[in-house]
Amino acid sequence: MNAAENGMDIDTGTDAATDMEALRERASASLTTARARTTLLTTCVEDPELIAQHSPLMSPLVWDLAHIGNQEELWLLRAVGGREAMRPEIDGLYDAFEHPRAERPSLPLLPPAEARQYAAEVRGRALDLLQAADFHGTGLTDAGFAFGMIAQHEQQHDETMLITHQLRKGPQALTAPDPEPASPFRGPAEVLVPGGPFTMGTSTEPWALDNERPAHPRQVAPFWIDTTPVTNASYQAFIEDGGYGTERWWSPEGWAHIRRHAITAPLFWHRDGGQWLRRRFGVTETVPPDEPVLHVCWYEADAYARWAGRRLPTETEWEKAARHDPATGRSRRYPWGDADPAPEHANLGQRHLRPAPAGSYPAGESPLGVRQLIGDVWEWTASDFLPYPGFTAFPYKEYSEVFFGPEYKVLRGGSFAVDPVACRGTFRNWDYPIRRQIFSGFRTARSETD
Repeated sequence: MNAAENGMDIDTGTDAATDMEALRERASASLTTARARTTLLTTCVEDPELIAQHSPLMSPLVWDLAHIGNQEELWLLRAVGGREAMRPEIDGLYDAFEHPRAERPSLPLLPPAEARQYAAEVRGRALDLLQAADFHGTGLTDAGFAFGMIAQHEQQHDETMLITHQLRKGPQALTAPDPEPASPFRGPAEVLVPGGPFTMGTSTEPWALDNERPAHPRQVAPFWIDTTPVTNASYQAFIEDGGYGTERWWSPEGWAHIRRHAITAPLFWHRDGGQWLRRRFGVTETVPPDEPVLHVCWYEADAYARWAGRRLPTETEWEKAARHDPATGRSRRYPWGDADPAPEHANLGQRHLRPAPAGSYPAGESPLGVRQLIGDVWEWTASDFLPYPGFTAFPYKEYSEVFFGPEYKVLRGGSFAVDPVACRGTFRNWDYPIRRQIFSGFRTARSETD
């Protein structure tokens, strides 16, 4: 939350200085947290595993590492600091739009030791720049936006690298404690979200990205939404009822896709006798019935919803369920309020390597009682990825604008692999409807009149 939203008068000298220092500390902490995670993800395996491409869908881990450093150099040292390029000859190698992921192993990439050294040198200079930065400017420097953007960018690539670790074959390389055990959820299966207006998006969140802006009014008809994400047990019922073999539950494109690729269960699942097993970060385990289902594509989520006599929520419905406070009529930053996420609110930041049981985190529920809207699993929505009214690309078109259109579906809420700096009630993710390697799940909805 910025100073104005906190009621602070940022025009007074003392408060302005305090606000500036708080922004500087937040930026420094966000960058440091991201780099610690990057280091973990790139030191838990030997160098040959960093260079290898573990799936044609993903880059070699060493590409992500140097790309993180290169983007930091481009936007912080060059764009904000006005510095000369450190390694101009590598810009093209680490341009995500110039080289598709499948081609990246054949590029003359920096070897692991050199990539680490480059990223570390960039970071040292960026932290020096941060200490002298003026956050009262406009554009990239306003409220430290460029530093927040780079912290979010690194955390997004950390999530991408975690996906690569899940796809990687071989023994376990990462460990983390499991979420706290939770009593079986006994609350209502669905919650009624009242109709009427609400404010979608943001114009005040300092580090919000361009596709989250601007704030604008939306009218929403009343609807029911699942209190928790759909669980593995519920999804197994769909499978056992012949869901993957019944064409009427699937869109024509979805039916063609699952038939073409012989898909019969979520990614990483397989049957062993009478039970379902899954592979999770190098370990094979029984599919836990009470966890939100994970690694399903949009087509699978849509088919399950049809089977259940329901539908996927629209992106607008999802955000209203997550942010609208009917008592005040205002939109919160998060379901629980305006405070930054804490461990009791949500499963974020790779603190665990799995979703928490459905119904966990009562402190993080929305005013209407909807749980786990933030963290655990990305949630597919029914909506295409489109700009908001008044959208302006910033600071570059390739972040959002080039992806707008019906080819991509919106996901909301973040997963256990998302850091709090890159997750909020307005944050928008998007991907092709066939994607399953991502940490995606869903919840369903229905209109009030259904």
